Amino acid sequence: MLRIKNKHIQRIGIIGTGRIAERFIPEVKLVSGINTQGIYNPNAESAIRFAEKWQINPYTDIGDFFAAVDAVYIASPHETHYKYIKMSLEHGKHVLCEKPMVLEKTQAEELFGYAKEHNLVLFEGIKTAYCPGFSKLMGIACSGMIGSIRNVEACFTKLENPASRELTDLKFGGSFTELGSYTILPIIKIFGTEYEDIRFDLIKDKNGLDIFTKAYFRYPNGLGTATCGLGVKSEGQLIISGTKGYIKVDSPWWKTTYFEVHYENQNDVEKYSDRFLGDGLRYEINDFLSMINGNTESEFKLTSKDSIAIAEIMERFLQENR
Repeated sequence: MLRIKNKHIQRIGIIGTGRIAERFIPEVKLVSGINTQGIYNPNAESAIRFAEKWQINPYTDIGDFFAAVDAVYIASPHETHYKYIKMSLEHGKHVLCEKPMVLEKTQAEELFGYAKEHNLVLFEGIKTAYCPGFSKLMGIACSGMIGSIRNVEACFTKLENPASRELTDLKFGGSFTELGSYTILPIIKIFGTEYEDIRFDLIKDKNGLDIFTKAYFRYPNGLGTATCGLGVKSEGQLIISGTKGYIKVDSPWWKTTYFEVHYENQNDVEKYSDRFLGDGLRYEINDFLSMINGNTESEFKLTSKDSIAIAEIMERFLQENR
């Protein structure tokens, strides 16, 4: 029934006119069965400027916006996600929201519960989760090839403009809210969401925002370290350590295209590669569309349980460090 209902071309509208939204439209064009209908921003000037650039319809009235679309992509500031997701779902729209989807566990539980109850798709846009190379990586890591996994270390850092929102928003900015979703992802996909303990170590800028953060996870039989930096640069790699060997993914591992499996014999190395095209958003858009059309094969890549766990981790970080 869902497939029949959603067989028409899906009209997607964008909320937010920032850098991520700019990357979205070229990627949508590469996915069949969906097209960008319009852009919403309460700031008319921003909406019109964005719409003229991409030849889509501008909306400053959110009711008119919802009336014109079947699905919504949310790329607004973090703290607005909950409000816009809830409004979109209440208007019967499927939602793809940028990471972090929300910053509180109860909000994530509420939104996923509402979406399920009303047969709507709610997707968190952590693009790494949907790219082919990462799926292959997770398959090999969990296959037993490197034995029982005991440690996962994921690092993502970048140099950022000191005047950017990420480094000036004193309530919701900082390295962990911006990049933590990526580095948490491989840890919870391998070890699960039921960690025994989590703690944070961080370096703060003069304004109090974290510019370098390490989150340490303890599981019954494993450890995880999620490292994030904005304005502090480090080797951005992913290491998965097992009892028979380890997997090494060089930077940028979050755009997984190549990785190696190493064993005790340093000459014994297995190499794997896969594609990562463009900005990578086409993969999550394609899976989002498949879910709308009733195909649930991609649901395991980032489950509602995963997204709820990430929201809980973000909430705890903000409670302890703001």
